[in-house]
Amino acid sequence: MQPGAEAMLDVVDVGKRSLATYRGVAPDVQLDELLHLAERLRGARCMHLNATSYGGGVSELLRSLVPLYNDLGITTDWKLIHGDEAFFQVTKRIHNGLQGAPGELSESEKAIYLANAQLNASRLVSDSEDYDFIFVHDPQPAVLAAISSLHDARWIWRCHIDTSHPTPSFWEFLSPYLRAYDSAVFTHQDFIPPELPIRDVHVYAPAIDPLSPKNFPLPDDLARHVLEWIGIRTHRPLVTQVGRFDRWKDPLGVVRAYQRVRPHVPDLQLALVGSLALDDPEGWEVYEEVRAATAGDSLIHVLTNLVGVGNIEVNALQTFSNVVIQKSLREGFGLVVSEAVWKGTPVIGGRVGGIPLQLPEDTGGILVSSVEECAEALLHLLRQPEEARLLGARGREHVRQNFLMPRLLRDHLRLLNHLASRRPLPARDIVPAFVQAGLPGV
Repeated sequence: MQPGAEAMLDVVDVGKRSLATYRGVAPDVQLDELLHLAERLRGARCMHLNATSYGGGVSELLRSLVPLYNDLGITTDWKLIHGDEAFFQVTKRIHNGLQGAPGELSESEKAIYLANAQLNASRLVSDSEDYDFIFVHDPQPAVLAAISSLHDARWIWRCHIDTSHPTPSFWEFLSPYLRAYDSAVFTHQDFIPPELPIRDVHVYAPAIDPLSPKNFPLPDDLARHVLEWIGIRTHRPLVTQVGRFDRWKDPLGVVRAYQRVRPHVPDLQLALVGSLALDDPEGWEVYEEVRAATAGDSLIHVLTNLVGVGNIEVNALQTFSNVVIQKSLREGFGLVVSEAVWKGTPVIGGRVGGIPLQLPEDTGGILVSSVEECAEALLHLLRQPEEARLLGARGREHVRQNFLMPRLLRDHLRLLNHLASRRPLPARDIVPAFVQAGLPGV
């Protein structure tokens, strides 16, 4: 470790990506607009800050977004806050409370959260490089804008969760610290919490990366080999749910729906796939509950990143499944819905949060509100494979137009240009957009 490294935030290595590789995949109009939007931002410095580099949707988004920022000439870093188990226990409670779970923080829990924030604020200043824009993702690092001395940056709070009805005690604790932000971004208009102290609010959805290992096309033979390797029998029908082991994802509800269908489709397999991440200690508890509820059933496969199930395996599961389920009780967006639909696989999704955005009527799948509705929809799609195929095909085009990475990058750059128009950026060296992005001049 280099001298002073213990006082710095960790930087995530994301490699390099080229916007040009999305030609022929994402709509051309989005790619062309990106080049124009990047012109005023060339040479700007940006940082994205969150709690973990793996195990959730935010980390997947940043792994693709950050290198594309850099490809467009916007120098961008992805950094991680530090925290111990006690801190992440508290932030999980805040996360749940902002989504409406009952309870309140004790004074000792508030002290743990704020002490960690102070530590990260000092690390943020010690390795700062005069950032023009700082995106802070979700509640874990949310107070940093208020206690940091980096006043020249334009601070953006990107809240990925459904905060439409936060438990008052949690919101009253966090909201005063949000006044320091220049802007906030939510996935859905309905997610904006009451009495938000940030006046400049933007709404746009996340997106998937069609060129990532989780989403690029897998040859049929390779997908079969990958699935057989992890215990899936590819000659039997398969239904899958992918997501953190989180009570809001309702994995036990998925098990109950599957058990209702199983007598009608005796050889049906269920795969429950989830990541266990550093910033989600509650995930271990839910994982153990799922294991206990499925013990002894050889056709239920409970799979995690700890047994080697990663992006390629998830790709194969979503590609090869007859149906994918995302039966969430609360959901900010649910990237796995668009991931599955992009592969032409129909999805049964909870009628909550950002899932209906991805599954409009007769497109991509079926929305449900209960275990009973989920079981009914699952049996219907298994018995009507042509209808399932058509739903998947219509859903894929909906995702192409609305939920691929270039569209998300476009919305980010629109926001940065908006902030730069309110407070101009300092002069910096400019690299032409079409040169930086490897595209022909437009």
